[in-house]
Amino acid sequence: MLVHPQFDPVAISLGPLAIRWYGLMYLLGFALFILLGRYRIKRHPERAFTTSMLDDMLFYGVLGVILGGRLGHVLFYQPGYYLQHPLEVFAVWQGGMSFHGGFLGVISAMALLARKYKLQWLAVTDFIAPLVPLGLGAGRIGNFINAELWGRPTDVAWGMIFPHVDDLPRHPSQLYEFALEGLAFFALMWIYSAKARPVGAVSGMFLIGYGVFRSFAEFYREPEDGFIGVMTLGISMGQWLSLPMIAAGAGMLIWAYRAKGSPPSPGLESHEPDRPDRPSKPDRPGRKKSRRDLK
Repeated sequence: MLVHPQFDPVAISLGPLAIRWYGLMYLLGFALFILLGRYRIKRHPERAFTTSMLDDMLFYGVLGVILGGRLGHVLFYQPGYYLQHPLEVFAVWQGGMSFHGGFLGVISAMALLARKYKLQWLAVTDFIAPLVPLGLGAGRIGNFINAELWGRPTDVAWGMIFPHVDDLPRHPSQLYEFALEGLAFFALMWIYSAKARPVGAVSGMFLIGYGVFRSFAEFYREPEDGFIGVMTLGISMGQWLSLPMIAAGAGMLIWAYRAKGSPPSPGLESHEPDRPDRPSKPDRPGRKKSRRDLK
C-alpha cells in the first residue's frame, strides 16, 4: 500500500509570486506542442503549414484551453458551487479544468484560425491532433501533484492513500490517465497520422481515441458530481461527455473515407501523386477533321 507524497503545489516562491506545479505542467504541454509541431512542419514541408502559423495555433489554442477548460469545469461539474462563489471562477491556479470544455474551446479557436489563413478547418484540426496528447499527459501529472481527481477505493497492491480524502487505498487514477490519455494516446495518434489520410480522418481518430481512453479510465476514477448527478444509469459524467465524442469520431471517419476522392481544398496538399495531363495526339498529315474535332 502506498501513500500519496502530499507534494507542495507551489514549485517556486519568489516573494509574493508563487509558481505552481499545475501551471508548469501546462507550460510543458504548450512547449511540447511547439516542438512536435516544428518537427512535423520540417518533416512535411509540402504541407500548407508554417512555423508562423504554428505560433498562432499556440496562441489561439492557449486561449481556447484556458477559457473553454475553465468554463467547462464550471458548467459541467460544479455549476451550483460556482453560482454561490462566482469570484472563484477565475481562480484557475487552484485547478479545476475540464478537458471536454477545453476541447470545445480549442476547436472553436481553430475555426477562427482556419478562417484567418483561408484553410479548411478539419485540415487544421488534423494537423494539431497528434500534438495534443502529451500535453494532456502533463496535465494529469499536475493532477497527481495536486492530489486531485483521485481514484475509487481498491484492494490492489499499488493502491494509494490520499490522506486529505480518507484512509482508504484508492486507484492512482491520475497516473492511469497519464499512461492512457498521454502516452498511449500519443502513440496512437502519432502512428496513425504518419501516413497520408483523408481530410478529417485524423480528427475523427482523435475523438474516438480520447473518448475510449477516457471512458476506460473513468471506471477507476472517483466519479465527480456533474449537472446530471454523480452517476446516471451507471455512467459517470466523464463518460457521458465522452460518448458523443466517440460517436462523432466514428461518423467523421466514415465521412472522411467516403469523401476521399473529392478534390483537395485550396492551400492543402493533395495526397495523390501529380499526374501530368496526357498530351493530345497530333494530327496526321492529310487527316481530315471529324465532327468530334470540331468543338
